[in-house]
Amino acid sequence: MLAVERRNLILEKLQDEKKVVVSELSTIFGVSEETIRRDLDRLDREGLATKSYGGAILNENTSFDMPFIVRKKRNTQGKQVIAGLVSSLVQEGDHIILDPSTTAVAIVKALKARRRLTVITNSIEVLVELSDVSGWDVISTGGTLRENYLALVGPKAVEGISCFNADKVILSCKGIHLEKGITDGNEMFSEVKQAMLRSAKQRILAADHTKFGNVAFSQICTLAAIDMVVTDVCPGQEWMNYFAEKGIKWLYGRENDGREDHNYSLYQQ
Repeated sequence: MLAVERRNLILEKLQDEKKVVVSELSTIFGVSEETIRRDLDRLDREGLATKSYGGAILNENTSFDMPFIVRKKRNTQGKQVIAGLVSSLVQEGDHIILDPSTTAVAIVKALKARRRLTVITNSIEVLVELSDVSGWDVISTGGTLRENYLALVGPKAVEGISCFNADKVILSCKGIHLEKGITDGNEMFSEVKQAMLRSAKQRILAADHTKFGNVAFSQICTLAAIDMVVTDVCPGQEWMNYFAEKGIKWLYGRENDGREDHNYSLYQQ
């Protein structure tokens, strides 16, 4: 097993259990405790974990992004719900922009039954997912590959996006806050998403319920800049009131108490 694979598995364990122990990890992976300590040192330097006596704890600071391979295993059921809702909004022949989120990957999987779409994206994972789809135009933004995130960023990515005028942009984020707006963990990601918002007629935020109330490092935009919010669980009355006041449409899969909205029609003008 490569060191990067082992560190990603350690991160997954941290996500599930919030802490890890050196001796236990040494047994699980069949490596020395010193090797595990070096792994934890690396995760600590990257801001993903905080070393503690005999192990490490998860750094839950929303300013840091987990690698794509770790994030894609979070709340997979919620992302599938969101993907189903978003797919109902996309029409045959639409030109859509997708960001490099794990939610975007779920969305394109849900859209594969469409015969004709144009997808513009800076996500390597989305490009790979659509590599076997015929009848679609799939366009890469270009840009600089961001290690571990499978995303193209930088001035070339912004320039590439700015060439287009799409029907819809569908993006996700790290945090959604009534005052601080929509935020991400890195300014390079925020800059690309800002360009995406400028290049689309309709701006759709697709984010699961765990993002509500969070604030990450870099602002993408205010909530008022979004036309529609799609999420898996009703975020609560305070949010509903705000959306209604600002004229933001919303769509969600189920109530906070777990009851499903079978019509998926809780949709506010």
